[in-house]
Amino acid sequence: MDNKRFKTLFFRIFYICLGSLIMAANIKIIVRAGNLFPGGFSGLTVLIQRSFETFAGIEIPYSILNYTLNFFPALVGFKMVGKKFTLYSCGVIALSGFLVDVIPQRTVTIDPLLIAVFGGILNGTSIGLTLKGGASSGGTDFLAMYISKRFDTESWNYVLGFNVIMLVVAGALFGWDTALYSIIFQFVSTQVVNMLHVKYKKVTLNIMTTKADELEEKLLVYTHHGVTRFEGIGCYLKENVTMLYTVVSNEQLKAVMKLVHEIDEHAFVNVIKTQTLEGRFWQEPIE
Repeated sequence: MDNKRFKTLFFRIFYICLGSLIMAANIKIIVRAGNLFPGGFSGLTVLIQRSFETFAGIEIPYSILNYTLNFFPALVGFKMVGKKFTLYSCGVIALSGFLVDVIPQRTVTIDPLLIAVFGGILNGTSIGLTLKGGASSGGTDFLAMYISKRFDTESWNYVLGFNVIMLVVAGALFGWDTALYSIIFQFVSTQVVNMLHVKYKKVTLNIMTTKADELEEKLLVYTHHGVTRFEGIGCYLKENVTMLYTVVSNEQLKAVMKLVHEIDEHAFVNVIKTQTLEGRFWQEPIE
């Protein structure tokens, strides 16, 4: 295995393990202290677990219930999203479920608003880390990634909608205060994920350069995206200048800017947030 592949694998496993640890610690230390319900199938697991404990007096281990609920979404992910992505995600599900059962119960704060806000931040961070590692926390994340891949759009607010429906059920069973604080938790978590997961966000680059021939060739090879060339004259120095117009993912932006300035250190680049994009746009496939 060469150094680049080893480095990629190392950081992938690192992000997955760190995300799983934060997720499990958040559930055991923050979420349970406030009797909140986390998002997705983790929240569904907590809801079912708490329902059995409250109404039937039966304690079900978190890991067994979570593994069972994630079986069908994992099949969907394996067939429609990506095989490696799904296998790594199953690793997240297994590791986080195990850690929830073994991490000791502690209480950091009993203030419900602090629990909702900071618990949401930690939950969103853990999901963002696993996504950065090329995996997910399972459950609704599989469905969200499928929607993002299929329609090339952000889908985490749809996940928030699913969570709100689940929390309405939780509110009816366990009280509306808990459900409403959990909605705050979900909203904060969703916004953190949207901020960290930039794969499906896009930016438009207007690059003013005098080294267009070399630069456009490098951009085509590196980004796999088309480039449109406009010839013009700089009004200040009255010199010929070329504008290269292209759209890249936000994830590629830092590397593209570095590439541009390596070729033309005097290039002037205007970066514009792309709200909507129609037409063919290459997206790196999910493994």
